Amino acid sequence: MESPAADDEGDCFSPLLLNATSVNIEVYYNKAVNYTLMVTFVSFLQVLLLIRQMEHSNTQSGAAKVSILMIGQQAIMDAYLCLLHLTAGILVESLFNAFATAAFFKFVIFSIFEMRYLLAIWKASRHMNSGEGWATMRRELSVLYSHFYGILLGGILVMYEFHNYLRSILFLMYSFWIPQIFTNVIRDSRKPLHPHYILGMTVTRLAIPLYIFGCPNNFMRTEPDKTWCLYLGVFIGLQASILLLQHYLGSRWFIPRQILPEKYFYYRRFDQESNHATDCVICMTAIDLTRHSNDCMVTPCDHFFHSGCLQRWMDIKMECPTCRRPLPPA
Repeated sequence: MESPAADDEGDCFSPLLLNATSVNIEVYYNKAVNYTLMVTFVSFLQVLLLIRQMEHSNTQSGAAKVSILMIGQQAIMDAYLCLLHLTAGILVESLFNAFATAAFFKFVIFSIFEMRYLLAIWKASRHMNSGEGWATMRRELSVLYSHFYGILLGGILVMYEFHNYLRSILFLMYSFWIPQIFTNVIRDSRKPLHPHYILGMTVTRLAIPLYIFGCPNNFMRTEPDKTWCLYLGVFIGLQASILLLQHYLGSRWFIPRQILPEKYFYYRRFDQESNHATDCVICMTAIDLTRHSNDCMVTPCDHFFHSGCLQRWMDIKMECPTCRRPLPPA
């Protein structure tokens, strides 16, 4: 459509050109519904992965090995996704049921599973560090919740002000494995995350950004950017690879031994002539002290245990079964 070049009085105007395109509403709605089905299925898988991980670290010692920043960052991501899908359902009334279902699953992940896991990690870490009363615990818990929701609301303002840098912000949000990598190195944690949880969360977290920025026929009609999608996949894949190698090779496998702090050796030599008890108090069976082997572990407080018994005990509590003194990482 082109405007006339002059009006009735003879005044000239610059031509006005308008281009119009048609949108097939039925196809558009089908794409949106398929997207919400994909988000719902991915959310269901994430619930199963979270349950698997919570069972893997259901002890006090196991929960204390998990980074609270890692779980908190994923909880914030799910809270944002819940708000976004709920807002989209409100704006497009005909698609409210589909988007509300996706938002509900994200709300379940965020409010029930991840916040519960976050609280369990905080309680385990606090129990290992201090032993104050209920008033102090309640005050610290209120500080934890205020920090979490403060970051949640502050992130919304940051993304609103810097929406032109959304892809850079997504890169920052998808660095949620990095706190766990540093926690493993600092604490020398032994297998804090289940491998299925690492792989599953890495793949399912990529589903939404790869659809938005990688699918050429997405319902949001955004221009695909395959290069950015490749960078994002390599970035989070590298983090997951480091975590898996820490699981199988040790938390500090990539750090040279020369710069590592001295670590207690549980298979150290012991004085066979000393009057030590020869019964493992965990399984209540005798320990063969006639020869030094990897079947026997000695704690810093000079108590003897079978290797398998003490390792299973340390997965539950990092304290000596005999005298209750704290134990260093194995």
